[in-house]
Amino acid sequence: MDLTIEGVHVALSGRRAVDAVSAVLRPGRVTAILGPNGAGKSSLVKAMAALVPLAAGAVRLDGRDVAALAPRERARAIGYLPQDAAVHWNVPAHEVIALGRAPHRAPFAALGGEDHRAIAAAIHATETANLLDRPVGELSGGERARVLLARVLAGDPAWLLADEPLASLDPAHQIDVLDRLRARAMAGSGVVIVVHDIAQAARAADDVLLLAEGRLAGFGPVDEVLTETAVARLFGVEVTIARGADGRPLPVPTGRVRAR
Repeated sequence: MDLTIEGVHVALSGRRAVDAVSAVLRPGRVTAILGPNGAGKSSLVKAMAALVPLAAGAVRLDGRDVAALAPRERARAIGYLPQDAAVHWNVPAHEVIALGRAPHRAPFAALGGEDHRAIAAAIHATETANLLDRPVGELSGGERARVLLARVLAGDPAWLLADEPLASLDPAHQIDVLDRLRARAMAGSGVVIVVHDIAQAARAADDVLLLAEGRLAGFGPVDEVLTETAVARLFGVEVTIARGADGRPLPVPTGRVRAR
């Protein structure tokens, strides 16, 4: 199911946070959203999940308006991991993860076999087995981030939208999470991630969507869009292109763009 953004405008406090952005995102691929602070990245992801009203445009999933879907149907189709997600009850981590199955069950129904399989897969993917009995309020920021990602993965959505899923994670777990998200995309899901690390975006993504002041500044395959020129224009930094172990180009920032 394609996720199509059609001329999306989002206004926050009278300001255009997202301005006429259009793109067609494909399942089976990881799309990284990149841009400087205040570029509208989080607002765009929230619009894709129908969490903020649109001033104009539409977001469609397989041709259907996402905002018009019934809440449970939308929750099954689109999993959203917010930036700095909070947990308001100090319950054990395994209860938080199990909440990811709520859209698939009748209210108050017990977990079934498919629920347990999905939860176990999410725990394995996020390496949270050692955290299950600990109250979430006692977890570190990185541990809590992995538990919340497990909750989204347990819902087994067709599309997973993650706003800065690498925040608070140490480098090893950043790599693990990106590998798991890529594996999910390779299995057929659509994955969208907001990231600030240019090299990590290049390593993990198939496609890149660039934003500047709420407007689309580039969209397409990572090796075509995330060029030295584009990075310099968008972020004001110079990069050198390294190569990962798999041969993928990795733009590595080396300094600010020098005045000509």
